[in-house]
Amino acid sequence: MTGVIVLIIIGLFLFVVEFLLIPGITVAGIGGVVCLTGGIFWAYSGYGNTVGNITLISTFAATVITIAFALRPKTWSKFMLNTNVEGSVASDELAQIKPGDEGVSVSRLTPMGKVRINEVVLEARSTGNYIDQKTPIVVIRLEGSVAIVKLKN
Repeated sequence: MTGVIVLIIIGLFLFVVEFLLIPGITVAGIGGVVCLTGGIFWAYSGYGNTVGNITLISTFAATVITIAFALRPKTWSKFMLNTNVEGSVASDELAQIKPGDEGVSVSRLTPMGKVRINEVVLEARSTGNYIDQKTPIVVIRLEGSVAIVKLKN
């Protein structure tokens, strides 16, 4: 009987691994099903119908309890990163840049790249054209911390 219990515990462990660590249909999930089915089959074939029925009902209850425990929010909070990101873009530098300001591309804009505007280097996106390095540009607008630029005419 110890072998049946060990096989069922291994199956439940593999289900927990499947739910928490590697979700999807993987070797752990298939292994869990095989272990649980094998344990129940072993109980029926080795110990008779009464023990097999008790094993089946106990395994079903243990599986439901294990899944319910694995899906609780407190269980997931142990795996989550609980830090706050408190960084921001230097907004005082961005405040210096306005539509119509002129600058030069630091890198090639294809369509994203770096530009220098008012001695501030920042990410920029062209309006669709590729802009070569060291080419004069004009700011059309700002979208967050990205300047939308075009070639200077």
